[in-house]
Amino acid sequence: MKVSMMPTDYRDLLERSLLAVLATTMPDGSPQATPLWFDFDGQFIRINSARGRAKDRNMRRDPRVALVIIDDANPYRYVQIRGRVVEIIEGDVAREHINQLSQRYAGQDWQLASPDEVRVMYSILPEHVSGLG
Repeated sequence: MKVSMMPTDYRDLLERSLLAVLATTMPDGSPQATPLWFDFDGQFIRINSARGRAKDRNMRRDPRVALVIIDDANPYRYVQIRGRVVEIIEGDVAREHINQLSQRYAGQDWQLASPDEVRVMYSILPEHVSGLG
């Protein structure tokens, strides 16, 4: 989905430094939700995590995800995006991406949790967008 296909009323929520809540599915079918940083490149919602975390394992097994982004100025205004992970990238590109997100959200480079941490970037293709407010 191109940004031009995003309903005009919700485009600003993708451009601001708001948290998104990512929903994935656990192996037993139960939902798992995580607040996280994101960006939108005009086609894909991009998120970042570390290899081996629950959301990483879930998205590798089942690429279907949902995100909710809530307007911090009006908690009754939000956009929901359902889609699927279409690309998973590790290494230098993923480390650069987490640094960009950290600069955007925290004003500083990302500090690795451990020297062995492997960063992973996921590109999510929006397939259904709806919102309220």
